[in-house]
Amino acid sequence: MSGSSEVLRGIYAGTLDCVHCGLCLPVCPTYRITGRETSSPRGRLYLMRGAIEGEIPLGEVLAEEAYLCLGCRACETACPSGVEFGAILEQARAAVEQAGLREGWPKRIESFALKEVLPRPERLHRLVGALGLIQRLRLDRLVSLLPVGMREAYELLPAVPPARERVRLPERTAAQGRLRGRVALFEGCIGPELFGRVNLATARVLARNGFEVLVPRGQGCCGALHAHAGEMELARALARRNLAAFDPARVDAILVNSAGCGAALRESGRWLPNQAEAFAASVRDVCEFLDAEGIDPPPGRLEARVCYDDPCHLVHGQRVEAAPRRLLEMIPGVELVDHDDPAGCCGAAGIYNLTHREMSAQVLERKMSALAAAKPDVIASGNPGCLIQLEAGARRWGLRARVVHPIELLAESYGELPAQR
Repeated sequence: MSGSSEVLRGIYAGTLDCVHCGLCLPVCPTYRITGRETSSPRGRLYLMRGAIEGEIPLGEVLAEEAYLCLGCRACETACPSGVEFGAILEQARAAVEQAGLREGWPKRIESFALKEVLPRPERLHRLVGALGLIQRLRLDRLVSLLPVGMREAYELLPAVPPARERVRLPERTAAQGRLRGRVALFEGCIGPELFGRVNLATARVLARNGFEVLVPRGQGCCGALHAHAGEMELARALARRNLAAFDPARVDAILVNSAGCGAALRESGRWLPNQAEAFAASVRDVCEFLDAEGIDPPPGRLEARVCYDDPCHLVHGQRVEAAPRRLLEMIPGVELVDHDDPAGCCGAAGIYNLTHREMSAQVLERKMSALAAAKPDVIASGNPGCLIQLEAGARRWGLRARVVHPIELLAESYGELPAQR
């Protein structure tokens, strides 16, 4: 039996949990657009089962559908049988990779980024710095000369912060006032480079509410993107590095402000059985944690209509939905406004907006149409990829709304960060 067949055999029992009810169909982004049964969770499970049972080959059809899926996990929320589609999808993609079914320059670029850039902070820092220099020198005007695919990928990039903001947090931030507890903060790989303001806001809001914040220096990339790409061995290696960096026994919780990273870290016990269970159990989303522990009322008024948009891996992967909304409602002046597609995928899905640009754009169009109808001043979401995608969508749709993490608005209300316009 080949390695890829053995991987598929390991998920066979999980595919049998599907009772074919079809409740997943209306919430699946690719099914809603294509109308194809094979492009639904139920259809993909049929393909996997057919390959395992030898009814169909482990070939291009399964490979295409495994990667056309956004991995948003909305099907898990809808499923009455508890099918763990996200975990099954990871293993199916690993089988596709082992079978060598993905080739060509997009795959080579993806592999280089996942293996040689994201896990290596120095290389990532230099690359982001080079992109920032291109932006500051206005050389990005030359992007119009690039092929369409590269041009569209570049246009997703947000403004790169200045070098003084692209730094790691201090290893310790002292609590303000009465000490309520001690937490560790996961910074992520992209976080310090493009979302240093979010990390800073997170540490300051926690400190303002009486929590000492520790930032272990040995931490690194969470491995989520690698698992989503079928690179499970590398994902496990990155998980081991973070397992060595964090000591759950020293802190009350390990906090994450990135939905995708949080979901991956909370599931690291599945990646590393009998090793990472205590670590995984201690991981919490920062909004979930602050909502549960309680915060001091934010004093500063922020006059704004705010649409909160659920990151898929927070609402579906971690089942955190109400906590960010409750925190936002505490800010004086904030009017929390509903829109018609809060829990639908935005189309970012890690690097899906780079590898499947057309499908990603169609998924985003549904989201932006709903947001535009709500006319927000601010769009808030709790995941870096979603923030990048939604900001790009706001630019394309001509929306004047700021796109921010909820923790930034809390920090602004507390006076811990200057408000941005």
